[in-house]
Amino acid sequence: QIQLVESGGGSAQAGGSLMLSCAASEHIPEKGCMGWFRQVPGKEREGVAHIASDGSTSYRDSVKGRFTIAEDNAKNTMYLFMNNLKPEDAARYNCAASTLCANCGDGYCYMLNPSWGQGTQVTVSS
Repeated sequence: QIQLVESGGGSAQAGGSLMLSCAASEHIPEKGCMGWFRQVPGKEREGVAHIASDGSTSYRDSVKGRFTIAEDNAKNTMYLFMNNLKPEDAARYNCAASTLCANCGDGYCYMLNPSWGQGTQVTVSS
């Protein structure tokens, strides 16, 4: 199974920026994808952004125009650049990857047997 190691996150003020990274142990194949999810206590986990192996991306509406997902294929690493952060962006962020993804949209892809990173906390102060 794909191993994922996250880094980044931390604290920022509203309007500030943070970057998350997620390094995969292997290359994601053609039909696979990687993505970011977030969760706050008491709420369901939600998809934030996903990127497929062909480079296509999807974002949930609330982060469009503020967050950018990108990948460095040479390093098998995915990034999430978070700009103009809002207090409602505060959550625990997890990256995920799968060798088979489908039905991507609104920041979410169906992932078959996804691998998960360890998670990183993002705090945004107003």
